[in-house]
Amino acid sequence: MEEKKRLLIIFVRNPEKGKVKKRLAKDIGEEAALRVYLQLLEHTHAVTNGIGVSKEIFYSEHIPQDHLWNGYEPRLQKGEALGERMERAFQQGFQEGFHQIVLIGSDLPELRPEDLQQAFMALDTFDNVIGPAEDGGYYLIGMKSLNSKLFRNKTWGTNKVLEETLKDLKYESNYLLDKRRDLDTYEDLETFPQFQQYLKMNR
Repeated sequence: MEEKKRLLIIFVRNPEKGKVKKRLAKDIGEEAALRVYLQLLEHTHAVTNGIGVSKEIFYSEHIPQDHLWNGYEPRLQKGEALGERMERAFQQGFQEGFHQIVLIGSDLPELRPEDLQQAFMALDTFDNVIGPAEDGGYYLIGMKSLNSKLFRNKTWGTNKVLEETLKDLKYESNYLLDKRRDLDTYEDLETFPQFQQYLKMNR
């Protein structure tokens, strides 16, 4: 398949103090939480930059004037709930003519280029690809055609999201990537050596 028919969507929050990593901010403060998120964005950029597919970065609030990710088309998330925002992003991608679309967030210190390469390779054979997260959600979802039910009637932000999603996929062919841990809480912070400097802040 031509690479131009493959699209990687990256969901990010606008990196603004008090608006990112709110659960983490309760323990380490808003300034430190912002620095953690900026570090996560740098990691996400480093991991995705060398992947030979089209890339779109979807901002949560507004497209910043100083959009710095060269080669990534800036977009704006649309909708209220996370599911609606993801569904609309996939819908737009398929309308743009892409045949394989993979969506990730920006909270994953363990994400590797190999995960993304494996996801797109899986879509050559399978209908869908999922990257399960340790907390019961998922860090990656990919498909070859829009499956709207995956984004509806989900209890977002809970440990039931992966289970509910896989239930919707029981009659389709699916590929599961290795499980990964994302970074949302102080306990998650303790897991990753590159974030140890933030552990004693406001604690």
